[in-house]
Amino acid sequence: MTHDVIVIGAGSGGLNMAVFMNKVGLKVMLIDTKDEHIGGDCLNHGCIPSKALIHVARQVHAGQQAQAFGVKQTGKVDLKKVMAYIKSKQDVIRKHENASYFKKQGIDVVLGKARFSSPKHVSVNGKEYTAKRIILATGSGPRPLKLPGMENIKVETNETIFGLEKLPKNMVVIGGGPIGVELGQAFQNLGSNVTVIQRGATFLPKEDPEVARVLQHHLENEGMKFCFDCEPTRFVGKNKVVVRDKRGKERTLTFDTVLASIGRQINLDMDLDKAGIQTEEHKIIVNGYLQTTNKRVFTVGDAAGGMMFTHAAEVHAGIVLNNFFSPLKKKVNNDYFSWVTYTSPEIATFGLQEKEIKNRKIPYEKRVIDFKDDDRAIVDETTHAKLIVYISKDLIIGGTMVAKNAGELFQELSLAMTAKVKVKNIFNKVYPYPTASRINKRLITEYFSEKLTTGNKKLLRWLY
Repeated sequence: MTHDVIVIGAGSGGLNMAVFMNKVGLKVMLIDTKDEHIGGDCLNHGCIPSKALIHVARQVHAGQQAQAFGVKQTGKVDLKKVMAYIKSKQDVIRKHENASYFKKQGIDVVLGKARFSSPKHVSVNGKEYTAKRIILATGSGPRPLKLPGMENIKVETNETIFGLEKLPKNMVVIGGGPIGVELGQAFQNLGSNVTVIQRGATFLPKEDPEVARVLQHHLENEGMKFCFDCEPTRFVGKNKVVVRDKRGKERTLTFDTVLASIGRQINLDMDLDKAGIQTEEHKIIVNGYLQTTNKRVFTVGDAAGGMMFTHAAEVHAGIVLNNFFSPLKKKVNNDYFSWVTYTSPEIATFGLQEKEIKNRKIPYEKRVIDFKDDDRAIVDETTHAKLIVYISKDLIIGGTMVAKNAGELFQELSLAMTAKVKVKNIFNKVYPYPTASRINKRLITEYFSEKLTTGNKKLLRWLY
């Protein structure tokens, strides 16, 4: 059977590709292993269930904080009800992300394990299919933990944690990346005692250390514990893990639930060698146009390596689609990329960061402002927050923010960066008082204030 395009994987990247190509009027085949897997990791095990969990956890935590004003809170969290809430929200989204829905749109949907049988052919359930182009959008999965004693316990991952029915009293999270920290804080706010084991000296290693420290201090105030410069060595019995620090000293942690969050690995089990698709270090080799060593096969999303985010898959799909239809080809460029870690406070990071700016020898100014004197932050009790922006030739080239709703507050800064809007235009923008986003103007105001030289001041006095 021949199609114009075969898309393997029905996550964010694959669906963006399949839906657009179908709307153009091309013959599209979409392949995924099961109907329940359509929507990808984001819908089933990642963004959607984790943010639903975080939403509930924030409500519970807000109730606890309200006790300072005379409100009494009784009872404990019923985790079965929490998980039922998460599933109900997934079901709403799943109404337009399932095999039947896409078939009605005119897409040929095949459920089963896809493997290459030749450079031009994909085999599913014993049948072979071919297309002018093939898209790999197979995503990634949690990197498995391998420790002695694991045979005696169940190690949870982001793919299984949402099946818990009882709130753990003590949870150990192995790995201090975004997934581990987000889920760890959510369970802490629901009532668990959470300890995070992190191999490095700090968590969230991709974030600016100044920003990470703000979040760490906040999490520790909530009761979360951290074991930095540590790594687990073995499990003992059914509820203990032995941890060793960099000096060789060991300690034992007791848990009801252990969550492994030690990174992601790309799904490559597709007989790629039969298609002439080369890999190295457990990654698919792709060029700047997301094309594999088989010129008819392209990758989007996690399968392409690099930035493993749902919106990265959307960006990849946009690049590949552009290059299918436009003579003006685009390459992957992460200079304007952004991401958010959905802790409380959130961390939002965008554009180039200081290390990369220095590596490229770009002239820049680093502007840092905390929220301690911001009126809105004072009344909202968010004065612990911080904003860092990098400016070069009066253009924003990157930055990071740790604050309540940072994922929303930073958007205009990211837009100014992407559209190459001069910082003076942000200065001239009217900000209603006391919106939280006024912190952006405050930083820019301070930037211009320092531009007032003695000569400029003298001229202004003369003009007045």
